[in-house]
Amino acid sequence: MKRYEAGASVTAPRLKVDGVELVYERWGKGVPVVCLHAIGHGARDFEKLAALMGKEAEIIALDWPGQGRSGDDCQPASAARYCDLLETFVEALGLERFVLYGNSIGGAAAILYADRHPEKVRGLVLSNPGGLAPVNGFARFAIGRMVAFFQAGVDQKRWFSPAFKLYYRRVLPRRAAKAQRHRIIDARFEISQPLVEAWSSFVTPEADIRAVAARLSMPVLYAWANKDQIVPLKKSRAAVEATPNHELVTFRAGHMPALETPKHFAKAFGRFLGKLAD
Repeated sequence: MKRYEAGASVTAPRLKVDGVELVYERWGKGVPVVCLHAIGHGARDFEKLAALMGKEAEIIALDWPGQGRSGDDCQPASAARYCDLLETFVEALGLERFVLYGNSIGGAAAILYADRHPEKVRGLVLSNPGGLAPVNGFARFAIGRMVAFFQAGVDQKRWFSPAFKLYYRRVLPRRAAKAQRHRIIDARFEISQPLVEAWSSFVTPEADIRAVAARLSMPVLYAWANKDQIVPLKKSRAAVEATPNHELVTFRAGHMPALETPKHFAKAFGRFLGKLAD
């Protein structure tokens, strides 16, 4: 399958979690860092970070269900479902204390997990997480249009391919992300169903996790791509500022700073790791 190319390698370890075969990568040595990718992406979003931080951190990056090399799920994609899977995944790996890094829906799942298990999360890193912007009438309309757009991929409409290509040039515009962007574009029809499910979940009441972020107890680094047109900082800024013990760093990127501006991100990430208590 084409979606395999965006995810973990063919030799990567795998384990069964609630009926889903999850495939994941482990790179480097040092502080364990569990990395959660955006919907439709895969573990390779974090391979540049692993190459830069492999002597300081062990990067553990999984493929969400139906993405990368992981198997399909019998439940629809959502941040809440991904948090449930993450709980069992962490237990299966025997991780006691670790840093958690999430992008987009992965960021929302990371917030939920950190709230449930503050004793396990040394620090939380969030890049353009979902769930922190108010879901008003305009947001519901925009989300509905995105759901319809990705449904065209499920239905394999002829116009979807060029439209998706243009869309992803906006999502991951930087040259450093070119290879992964092309892998995601190539997998457009295979990842359309999880995209429909995830976007549909964003309008549910439980998708609003602003109150959850406001009670986080661990250090939080918001590493925000400031060119994001889907999850812009201005719509989430109130929730960011309400997060205790946080710092905010912005990057000239479209949606995923660790992938698009890896050296700048690694520098900020390294500083954050250095501040964390054991």
